[in-house]
Amino acid sequence: MAMEEQREALLQKHYFENCPGCKVEKLKESQRGLPIRELLSIWIVVLSSSLPISSLYPFLYFMIRDFHIATREEDIGYYAGWVGCSFLFGRALTSIFWGIVADRYGRKPVIIIGIAVVVIFNTLFGLSVNFWMAIVVRFLLGSLNGLLGPIKAYASEIFREEYQALGVSTVSAAWGIGLVIGPALGGYLAQPAEKFPSIFSKESVFGKFPYFLPCLTMSLFALVVSIGSFWLPETLHMHHGIGELDESRKDAETSSLESGVKCKTEKVKGKAPKKSLIRNWPLMSTIIAYCVFALYDTAYSEIFSLWAESPRRLGGLSYTTEDVGTVLSISGAGLLVIQTFIYPYLDRLLGPVWVARICGILSIPLLSSYPFIAMLTGLSLSIVLNCASVAENALSLTILTSLFLLQNKAVDQDQRGAANGISMTAISLFKAAGPGGGGAIFSWTQKRQDAAFLPGNQMIFFILNVIGAIGVLMMFKPFRPAPQLKESRIEPA
Repeated sequence: MAMEEQREALLQKHYFENCPGCKVEKLKESQRGLPIRELLSIWIVVLSSSLPISSLYPFLYFMIRDFHIATREEDIGYYAGWVGCSFLFGRALTSIFWGIVADRYGRKPVIIIGIAVVVIFNTLFGLSVNFWMAIVVRFLLGSLNGLLGPIKAYASEIFREEYQALGVSTVSAAWGIGLVIGPALGGYLAQPAEKFPSIFSKESVFGKFPYFLPCLTMSLFALVVSIGSFWLPETLHMHHGIGELDESRKDAETSSLESGVKCKTEKVKGKAPKKSLIRNWPLMSTIIAYCVFALYDTAYSEIFSLWAESPRRLGGLSYTTEDVGTVLSISGAGLLVIQTFIYPYLDRLLGPVWVARICGILSIPLLSSYPFIAMLTGLSLSIVLNCASVAENALSLTILTSLFLLQNKAVDQDQRGAANGISMTAISLFKAAGPGGGGAIFSWTQKRQDAAFLPGNQMIFFILNVIGAIGVLMMFKPFRPAPQLKESRIEPA
């Protein structure tokens, strides 16, 4: 009886009339069924921001070649790595700032600014005339687009608790698919004057700037999304200056049972001090593991394209940008199905911790097979490579989705923006090392085709597996705290 009375008391929520976060909480109470509109909105916003991030990988090899900065063919990967990491280095410098802005002024302004930045600087990247212009434009694109951290917090706040796993998986699915479809578009649309001479002449702007068409296409999509983003609801609770509370509610703390999001009301003697994010070990351990897997995922994304497009004599596949685009398109379709229909079921069955562990372990033997895939030809190569690409991208994205979910569960709403800012700064630093380090190591491995130990590309995939294995170990005790009951249905290891 006492428990029932306590539950009824908790259900008596107090809302502020002009608070956007409270309006969202009230809307969630009245919602029934799958929140399709919210899922679609998040999907499109995240997709528009993620498309340009890795869209350059299929044509970066040829772009660097056209800049005439590499003296030898084996050095192209080295310079490609610098262009790839400039975006991530810029994002690392400003992610905490954008997280703080999102906590203070709302998630929505940061989202709109981030998409607008994509429109401007992604277009300029397609018009790059030299190596240094490409690096500067990508750096600005990364530093001024702080969308990813706030959109993760937004996704955990806009849905009822039973749909939070689906919401977070939607963010990572859209992000991951953008990281796959972006390169696919880059592969198909790059060098249009060579591929479609009947449509694009060599004297046109697309002939003079052979990598402008894919960038322009994604920027136009982002422009439409940026306009539509003005109608997104704000989820941040803003109670300052709304009015005085009566005596009985001065020290009340409203707790939403449906979403688990705490909405703290103002107190007479000031706010309670916030918990230290740095001392929040469930959060920090998740961020550190996330950094390792992010490094692994980013390095793989660049190395895959460089490996596929490098000549057969250097252990590659001699693929064109269009060939790589086809492989990545198939992978994107696979990711869409897996993240939308399979991941929520796995999360309910196993919990995010065990899902990440199992996927990390499975990716190791899969990636070890890549150097041997290069020995195949014809239809067998196409079938095996596509299956491996779908599986590897799905495993990697599933790990990142689980870590997304764990990270946002580790903090309250009023600190999610800052927590995601810290996360994005750390992750971006590790991701920045991915293209730079991956490109440099890829160039080195191509020069050691006759080595006795792990010759050629066997070394680069071995190094990737070492990084993945470190990430898997970080998902177990003593590094990671034991999963709570709500995190996993399986007893902690």
